[in-house]
Formats: sequence, structure tokens, C-alpha cells
Amino acid sequence: MKFIKKYLKLIIGIAVLVFVIIVFFFAMRTSNLENASLRKWRAADLNRRMAAAQILSASDDNLELLVKCVDKIATLPDSGDMAVRDAVVLCNMGIVMSSNN
Repeated sequence: MKFIKKYLKLIIGIAVLVFVIIVFFFAMRTSNLENASLRKWRAADLNRRMAAAQILSASDDNLELLVKCVDKIATLPDSGDMAVRDAVVLCNMGIVMSSNN
């Protein structure tokens, strides 16, 4: 009986440790949209997209146009691996250049 109790405690301890590691892994996995790929951009709602565009562009000007531009880039084939920050910078530069002309 002592033998069974000892191994039962060991198995329960290992199970709790594995559970804590899994919970920690999933908690660390949640990331912000600014550092994500365009796959996550397409899955995000409009409020998160607007907030990410505002943070990355550091401006409130042309946010709707910026979000539409990044949406357009996200629909291109093979664009899922592109970083959101790269797409926002590309669109922001295009908006600035078109406003200077």
C-alpha cells in the first residue's frame, strides 16, 4: 500500500507540473497584433486593427485608409508570413508620398 501511495503522489505531482507548464505556454503565446503576421491581422476584429495601426503609425491621421491598405496586402497570395509592422510601414509610406504630391 505504501508503494502505491508513493507512486500515486509522484504521478499527481508530474501531472500538476505538466499542467502548469502547458498553461504558462499558452499564456505566453498570446501576442499583440503589432508583432504578429498578416494571418492574425485577417482574423482580428476592426477595433484591434485600428488600434494596431494607430500604435504603429504613431498618428491618428488616415487610420481608415491605412487599415484598408493593410487589409488589401493581407489578401494578396503568399502574404500571410509578412509582418504586420512591415505592411503598416509600407502603406504609411505610400500614404505620405501620395499626400506630398
